[in-house]
Amino acid sequence: MTKMTLGSHPFLLGFDQLERLVERTAKADAGGYPPYNIEQTAENAFRITLAVAGFGEDDLTITLEDRQLVVRGRQEDDSEGRIFLHRGIAARQFQRTFVLGDGVEVAGAAMENGLLHVDLSRAQPEKVVKTIEISKG
Repeated sequence: MTKMTLGSHPFLLGFDQLERLVERTAKADAGGYPPYNIEQTAENAFRITLAVAGFGEDDLTITLEDRQLVVRGRQEDDSEGRIFLHRGIAARQFQRTFVLGDGVEVAGAAMENGLLHVDLSRAQPEKVVKTIEISKG
């Protein structure tokens, strides 16, 4: 018995990219840093919130690359000349990737109290009924 993948099921035509997106997302797991929340703020709106304490707006970049929302953080090393007795605040760079579905767009981003909020919205899909003519062969 062979295992049937999602993209090869005969009733799911054109969904082969979904399987690749799932695989790509699994590979992009960045562990637990920085921690984040994803919440639904309205019927067609979402918010991703990342805890980025210690990072300023200039230390963060948000890009959209091939349906992937990529949030990167990189701080300048300002520890020169400082002596830490304990260093528990993470100052490492990170990259967090989120795969966006069709029709999901980035509405904006804002920093508030050490939290980066990225707002997303999904356009309401049009319900189209189309009649296909059969050509005489």
